[in-house]
Amino acid sequence: EIGLEGKEDIDDHLEPRPPVVTVMGHVDHGKTSLLDALRQTDVVSGEAGGITQHIGAYQVQLKTGERITFLDTPGHAAFSSMRARGANATDIVILVVAADDGVMPQTIEAIQHAKAAGAPIIVAVNKIDKHDAKPENVLTQLLQYDVQVEAMGGQTPAVFVSALKKTGLDELTATISALAEILELKANPDRDADGVVIESKLDKGRGSVATVLVKRGTLKRGDIVVAGGQWGRVKALNNERGQQVEDARPATPVEVLGLDGAPDPGDQVVVVDSEARAREITDYRLRTKRNKSGPAARGGTSLDQMLARLKEGGGAAGGGLKEAVFLVKGDVQGSVEAITQSLEKLSTDEVRARVVLGAVGGISESDVQLAISASAPIIAFNVRANKQARDLAEREGVEIRYYSIIYNLIDDVKNTLSGMLAPERRETFLGYAEILQIFNISKAGKVA
Repeated sequence: EIGLEGKEDIDDHLEPRPPVVTVMGHVDHGKTSLLDALRQTDVVSGEAGGITQHIGAYQVQLKTGERITFLDTPGHAAFSSMRARGANATDIVILVVAADDGVMPQTIEAIQHAKAAGAPIIVAVNKIDKHDAKPENVLTQLLQYDVQVEAMGGQTPAVFVSALKKTGLDELTATISALAEILELKANPDRDADGVVIESKLDKGRGSVATVLVKRGTLKRGDIVVAGGQWGRVKALNNERGQQVEDARPATPVEVLGLDGAPDPGDQVVVVDSEARAREITDYRLRTKRNKSGPAARGGTSLDQMLARLKEGGGAAGGGLKEAVFLVKGDVQGSVEAITQSLEKLSTDEVRARVVLGAVGGISESDVQLAISASAPIIAFNVRANKQARDLAEREGVEIRYYSIIYNLIDDVKNTLSGMLAPERRETFLGYAEILQIFNISKAGKVA
């Protein structure tokens, strides 16, 4: 893989590029609504429960002609790993805080991700139109987490906005543009492209679909690309409005069709010169991964491997530890990862939660067969089972639970696990007694 990313660009080849801005904050603080107001399109209505379920990438053109690329990260705690990836692909973080709620757990987490990524923060205090809004309190609360806004003598810009009333948006975009100018963001568009996978999924009609943020170069239709352990020739490029485009320049998000599988979010995307080179790289990566993980940890690539892994893990619990086994299928890789991590975190000293398979795509007969072998219910997140799988599940008594909101999923599993806990023994205090004397009685023994 040496030299895969190509040579470093010289300054003469660099051109200004749009800033990549990640929108972060606590759940329901109005991140998607704010982005929706900027885009003037209805994104929120398409999300279950009004909560963003996976990362969306969009590019907005301002009245001035400038472009800004936005990454919309989910606000639920379970998606922390996705939010971390979003921060690592960003230039600027917009920290959205509701003026009525103030700083919340995911607000703090977002600050930590932004600082870890070295990305400057712009605070957007949202919902200032609400009757109980206290925007000034938000700025004071942020001081506890080393975020000092300009109004309080710091260097972090803060803007008061209302996504609902569409107020403060011009000031927010002007602040982004000013900060981007200070950062002097540049890239070379005249080279082979490289970028990062923001999200990926398997689409029934289109096959593997990866949302890619181009970082350098220009990605073109027909390019041969490697993304993690997957490769393919780019068959089509779609922008955020679903329109086909011929190419994508630096800081442009685009859907890439043509890969042979769904890469993992965060995987690097690189254009290579031939199919042979692409195969060589992916084969090497897969071999390396197999050698590191060993046969028992290869995941659900085959039923035999999965069964072997189950048998090896079966005796490891020991000591009366109970095990709840689940099979997870989801619409996108990021959601599957987040659900798997959330379930495993529900483990206790008495009950261990284990996911035998976490994969993207609809539920097939082979999934049901695996669930039968593992005695596991199937958790389906925004996907359905085909007819053959449904019939088999019904015949064999395999439970398939369908969800579109992660809160409900986690709550259900938490309740299931709590039912497996041993009853708690409590002593009820009745009173004290003092032993004054002990008598030996032949037929009864010792009596106090």
